[in-house]
Amino acid sequence: MRRYLALNDAREVIAHLIEGVHEIPSGAVLINGELWYEVTQDVGCTWHLSETGALSKRPKADFLKDPTRFEREWRDAELVAVIWLRERHRDQQEIGADKALSHEQFRSLLVYMQALRDWPQSPDFPDSKHRPTAPSWIADQTK
Repeated sequence: MRRYLALNDAREVIAHLIEGVHEIPSGAVLINGELWYEVTQDVGCTWHLSETGALSKRPKADFLKDPTRFEREWRDAELVAVIWLRERHRDQQEIGADKALSHEQFRSLLVYMQALRDWPQSPDFPDSKHRPTAPSWIADQTK
């Protein structure tokens, strides 16, 4: 699957898109998987893509003042990024199709999603060093 970034007029990243999962608007920029993953994992900044394809980032000042808000935004973005995996698996199960995820992968996905939902109630919240960690195989699902 190819990955894209949607940009605003200032060439700031406003959306992360996956071909076959999202509708790709005209003007979206194709990006390699390694850079796409970096952009999707660091939502606490504003990403900028130059005309030459160089990525740079700036901190979002308002998030620096409110780490709780920053962590909730990170958590929400993480959930959005994996919901399609859960939905695909459930749909494949419903129609009796071959499933892209093993039973154990699906279970670990659900455990991760629940950990994300529970993150704000953790005694370590909002310390980002204690965030829930995505199963490593998830990154392979978008390749």
